Amino acid sequence: MRTTQIIQIWACTLLIFGLMSCAMLEEQIDAISPVKVSDAEAAIKVGKALRDSFADITEEEEYYIGRAVSALILSKYPVYNNKALTQYINHVGHAVVVYSDRPEIYAGYHFLILDTDEVNALAAPGGFIFITKGLLKRCKDEEMIAAILAHEVGHVAAKHGLQSIKKSRLVDAFTIIGQEATQRYGPQELAQLTSIFEDVLADIVEKLIERGYDRKYEYEADKLGVKVSANTGYNPNGLVDFLQTMVDDSAGQSGKGWFKTHPSAKDRMGRVQNQIQGLKSVPEVQSVRTSRYQGAIRSLK
Repeated sequence: MRTTQIIQIWACTLLIFGLMSCAMLEEQIDAISPVKVSDAEAAIKVGKALRDSFADITEEEEYYIGRAVSALILSKYPVYNNKALTQYINHVGHAVVVYSDRPEIYAGYHFLILDTDEVNALAAPGGFIFITKGLLKRCKDEEMIAAILAHEVGHVAAKHGLQSIKKSRLVDAFTIIGQEATQRYGPQELAQLTSIFEDVLADIVEKLIERGYDRKYEYEADKLGVKVSANTGYNPNGLVDFLQTMVDDSAGQSGKGWFKTHPSAKDRMGRVQNQIQGLKSVPEVQSVRTSRYQGAIRSLK
């Protein structure tokens, strides 16, 4: 490949996919992703046909969208620097991923703890899942953590983040992109693509942090979370227990974090309980998992 072509792919990848120039953010993103941005061969290979819906976005494109969204999330919330606890969360998270509807995605799933006492969990496209320190403090056992992570994995599996993108933005972007990633873009086209992609990221981040997913998406993620938790061997009542915690906290925390971006915990509890009652069998809570949780969470401050 000619040097000029490599440089052009470089520019398109960095601009179109919003990969942050801040060195600190880049290091944080790299910490949860094995794919290096500097690898020119990882540039997006855009399809030749015009595409106009989120369903047509490839898994590779989904990954880069999620990576850019994650960079924006990490610009708002610092990473909780606790290697052992992060490894534990990844251990539980990858256990439930195996039994999800999308166990294999482009670059795998990545779980990270955010250093904030705000109670929240976020799932960006491409398998980037964040859980806050404040939420972890409200979990009493591994069943609850597994249920929360299974819920977030459900968002990724169902591509809820991508469905937050306005269809018109995709039509505009893919019209400009055209035939292939090595196409020569002029300053005007690059400026248009950069603007469109910034709007795409804004659509997703607004959903995750400001407004939350639509009720139907939260209900679907709850349903997937219960199924995945049970199939993994966890007691899905962990989700009920967590929702009860949110009901108890709602009076003093209304309008913040999870309480701002999620529908009524009480309403969700009823739906989840009905689903659990319909299961053929419900795994029991295992003391070994509770002990493992207690050991992992001991260092949480």
